[in-house]
Amino acid sequence: MKFVVDKQDKYSLLTLQEENLNSMIAPDLKSEFVFLCNEGVENLILDLSQVKYVDSSGLSSILTANRLWSDQGNFVLTGIAHPSVKKLIEISRLDSIFTILPSVEESIDFIFMEEIEKELSSEEE
Repeated sequence: MKFVVDKQDKYSLLTLQEENLNSMIAPDLKSEFVFLCNEGVENLILDLSQVKYVDSSGLSSILTANRLWSDQGNFVLTGIAHPSVKKLIEISRLDSIFTILPSVEESIDFIFMEEIEKELSSEEE
């Protein structure tokens, strides 16, 4: 599996450099998600801009990441450009579960806004 992880202070950006997110890739991706979560990555952005096809095992790996970060921080999907990937997420109604933003920049902005809100709410308590 080809991917790049860009680790920053408040988030990590995982860019999948594969055209297919299928049963051949999904187990390795799940393992990487578990590794990043255990490493203490607070917020994860998954960039799927190079992905043209996702199957059920690929969706399962994305759901795993969403579950892992539900208690830890934020999980954001971005770069869903290919129509077949977009359609599969909509048909499976996962667009109502995932935080999906159009670009990496918007995803980073979202993470920073969430962090500011978290800091403000903890100050109020």
